[in-house]
Amino acid sequence: MYEEDVDKKALERFEKLREKRLQILALPPKKAMETILEDPQSVALVHSFAEQDFYFLIHDIGAGGSLPLLTLASNRQWEHIVDLEVWRRDQIDIESVSRWLSLLLQADPKRFIRWFVEEKLELIEFFLFKSIEVRVKEHDQDPSDFGDDFFTLDDVYFIRILERPVAEDQHDLTEEQRKKFITKLCEHLADYDHQLHQSVLLEATHVIPAESEEDCYHRRNVRLAEKGFLPFDEAIGIYQPIKPQDLAKQSPKFVSRPADRSSLVPVSHYPIRMLEEDNHFTVAMTAMDSREIQSQIQAEFVNLCNQIIVADHKKIRERKELREIVKKTCGYISIGLERLSEDKTAIDSRKSAKMITRYPLLQIFRIGYGGALTLKWRAENWLSQCWFARNGLRLTFWGEQWLGVLGGLLLKKPLYYDNYKTGVLYREFTSLEDIEAMEDIFNQVVAVDDLLSLLPIELDQPSSYGFLTYKNLILTLWASHDLELAEKNLKPIDLKKFKPFFEDLLPGKPDPDAAKQRKVPEVMKGRFLNWLAANTGLRDFEITERLGGTLESLFEEIESELGRVTIKDLEPKYIQLFLLEDT
Repeated sequence: MYEEDVDKKALERFEKLREKRLQILALPPKKAMETILEDPQSVALVHSFAEQDFYFLIHDIGAGGSLPLLTLASNRQWEHIVDLEVWRRDQIDIESVSRWLSLLLQADPKRFIRWFVEEKLELIEFFLFKSIEVRVKEHDQDPSDFGDDFFTLDDVYFIRILERPVAEDQHDLTEEQRKKFITKLCEHLADYDHQLHQSVLLEATHVIPAESEEDCYHRRNVRLAEKGFLPFDEAIGIYQPIKPQDLAKQSPKFVSRPADRSSLVPVSHYPIRMLEEDNHFTVAMTAMDSREIQSQIQAEFVNLCNQIIVADHKKIRERKELREIVKKTCGYISIGLERLSEDKTAIDSRKSAKMITRYPLLQIFRIGYGGALTLKWRAENWLSQCWFARNGLRLTFWGEQWLGVLGGLLLKKPLYYDNYKTGVLYREFTSLEDIEAMEDIFNQVVAVDDLLSLLPIELDQPSSYGFLTYKNLILTLWASHDLELAEKNLKPIDLKKFKPFFEDLLPGKPDPDAAKQRKVPEVMKGRFLNWLAANTGLRDFEITERLGGTLESLFEEIESELGRVTIKDLEPKYIQLFLLEDT
């Protein structure tokens, strides 16, 4: 009974700390720090933060202004900061080591020395190997022999701080600050244990750098893997697509039930707080009845975000950067849920909640990403054999909109062509609708390319036409045929010869006061369709079935661009939809 009371009290304290953390994370950074420092149990409150939340809080406040929190932080929180900050890929960044160890030394010198001696000795010795030169004075040697650059704390071991490499032109610490930190480090270590100080200096001079760095890297990877920060060669596996039917063969993932003992390990809340409420995943999270299961899904989501950070070679310090990762993760999970749903029109919150409880989020993400990747592979396969590529044309041939779509699909990791609708040119796919929209445009590109491959076109050097696009190519060929110009190769049309065609294309005179511009007559559209059918061998209904919307948009563009232009105002250099020349 006594143990049950103790456990109940511990859980109550854990819940109180959890509520405090949630309230603090909702505050502005400076106010959050003030609230923590004013709390009567500030140490316990800081220690209760998940290492990742504490890391982001430090960066929100600013590393230099967060010394009071670093003083209260646990060794594990210190270690997580160092693990994320002092590495550049698989190499130790000596500049970052200087900066962060200097901050931790200022925060709590005595604890810092104990911490590094017990847990970070190999890293510190590697840092000293790169930063100082050590000489041992012989009994008959004069200290002046070492020069003014050396200093000593015991008249035996003389230390010189090495200059930084010239190539490193960006430093977190000034040269004076760096030298002051290294001197303070040696002084505090000597005060803590003088024999240990001598031993560390001696060992630092005999470090095998490659071996020491590799060992530190391995230990760091093991620690970070527990939070989803897998080594890159493992993390990149998240982009290996799988099909929805592949999950049906797998057994459900393990999810502890409310009756099981709750975990006291805090879940990072920074990524969770950035979830939007307009997709299937976030709606599914709110539909869960059990907070324990919801907490497990949240922890799984955080680990997934961390794996994507590694796979994308990102270094996330600010909320804005983390928000992009969260949005990407959430988007592909939502697409995966849509693809897993047999009836995509009837997917609801309860169905989504069941799926994220049954299937690992990693697998759902891979299903979602597989939708975008399948479209990318189609685009790459098409590009290797299409008419457009065989003729040495550039992607600009497809015009701004289609160029943007193809450019997004042909990236190493495909992106949605947003065209600044949400403030960016490209963004991650966030829904199945995004993939379907890109697929519809890609299908139009393929259909036009197939049509062009059937036309008897002979091109000169593409650069000789100026800005050649599929629009002015098709329209110029049609106009040349309609004007009965016997040309084997595609040639710009003389402006004088073009004018009769222009009168038929947009009959009448433009009225500057009219609300609508001139329209292309149906008879001209019929002549255009008949020309295509006669030259491609396709029937008119086959052309309209595949390209009806595309061709109608082309005529609408003619009306928009030229509907208010008079014959006398025609200037070849201002007309983009036809290849014209003024002789």
